[in-house]
Amino acid sequence: MSAFAESETEGVDSLDDVPKYVFSSTLKEPLTWANSTLVREDAVAFVRTLKETSDRPLRTLGSVSLCRALLLAGLVDRYRVVIFPVITGATGQERIFDGYPDVRLDLIESRTFDDRSQLLEYIPTVLDAPPGG
Repeated sequence: MSAFAESETEGVDSLDDVPKYVFSSTLKEPLTWANSTLVREDAVAFVRTLKETSDRPLRTLGSVSLCRALLLAGLVDRYRVVIFPVITGATGQERIFDGYPDVRLDLIESRTFDDRSQLLEYIPTVLDAPPGG
């Protein structure tokens, strides 16, 4: 926890208390993370309904394919990107944005943690044509 500022540990400490939705066709209940619900229905439809009915901000963690599907459905309001200053030339295997549409990102906030890692927050706009075209 020492990597987080005191004002940020509340969000990390309370993650167990927040409702979480896990989209999977292979996992089985019960899920081990507190307050997690397994969802087998269409993720885009489920998230669209959540956005319409919930007053909580929604976030995704760890699923590139889910993020891509939500972006294409027009359900992404913000991108939060954390840059870790490491180059994985020998061990890196996949380019994570293959299959994504072209997206313009407008920076709205940035922070630096531990004098190395940066959090950048953007508003995305899916482009109809290649950038600069």
